[in-house]
Amino acid sequence: MTAAPRRPLTVLLATPRGFCAGVDRAIQIVERAIEKFGAPVYVRHEIVHNRHVVERLKGLGAVFVETLSECPEDRPVVFSAHGVPKSVPAEAEARNIFYLDATCPLVSKVHVEAQRHYDAGREIVLIGHAGHPEVVGTMGQLPPGAVSLVETLAGAQAFTPRDPARLAYVTQTTLSVDDTGEIVAALKARFPQVAAPHKEDICYATTNRQAAVKAIANRAELMVVVGAPNSSNSLRLVEVAERAGCPRAVMVQRGRDLDLALAEGVTTIGITAGASAPEVLVEEVLTRLREHFEVTIEEVVVAEERIIFKLPAGLQHA
Repeated sequence: MTAAPRRPLTVLLATPRGFCAGVDRAIQIVERAIEKFGAPVYVRHEIVHNRHVVERLKGLGAVFVETLSECPEDRPVVFSAHGVPKSVPAEAEARNIFYLDATCPLVSKVHVEAQRHYDAGREIVLIGHAGHPEVVGTMGQLPPGAVSLVETLAGAQAFTPRDPARLAYVTQTTLSVDDTGEIVAALKARFPQVAAPHKEDICYATTNRQAAVKAIANRAELMVVVGAPNSSNSLRLVEVAERAGCPRAVMVQRGRDLDLALAEGVTTIGITAGASAPEVLVEEVLTRLREHFEVTIEEVVVAEERIIFKLPAGLQHA
């Protein structure tokens, strides 16, 4: 008996997608630390927000913890790509723990900006999401009370600075470009003298991935975002897809998580991946679709990324 022909399905593959330079660097730091110092190497918080990446590194000998108190003093510790408060390296130094800082250089740039504004006597508004490790790390660069967190447009409209003439803002690097633009516009309308970053804090990878989703959203009947539920940049891609005209957007952590019932009656699906999701997980989604449909792939490219961040000096030739 001949099998029924598979229904045709067009997949619009957003490019850029997946790993950014900061994520790639952070993962390499853990891998090379294990090569150089042997297992175990401790990692404070998930190195990046992706379960597949974390489990693979565990298999190599990484031990993930949430606090330095869980770390012995005779093993290296890696700080995650999201950045940490200043108190964390200070504690490591006090205990003579050798540490490697895998903070994304673009997050470190925000830390430097915040310090510069503080040194200039400005009150600082941080646009970001409460509790996110990057926000905790950025606020922890300065004394308590130096940074005020604004999460929403309503928050920006209600914020009251100590001195409107001495105010600055910085942002989390993984926010919605459009949402952040609205919040910044509100701050500038209320406080025309507010000091802005020299260059936008939302990172190139977040901006490019959102632009790629916008480029395919109005053609796709379903958008599949490969990412983790605790990944800020992945969550933003789901939101951006829906706002840009896609009837439905879902997040999956890997191929087996995709509910094929969502593809019933659908002729065109968009696929992207958050900056902490490896390409192998995108391939899993494509494999699952190919098992049930006659898939034609159209890659939609909005930018080329050639940025590479250097590893710490001691690991470059591990």
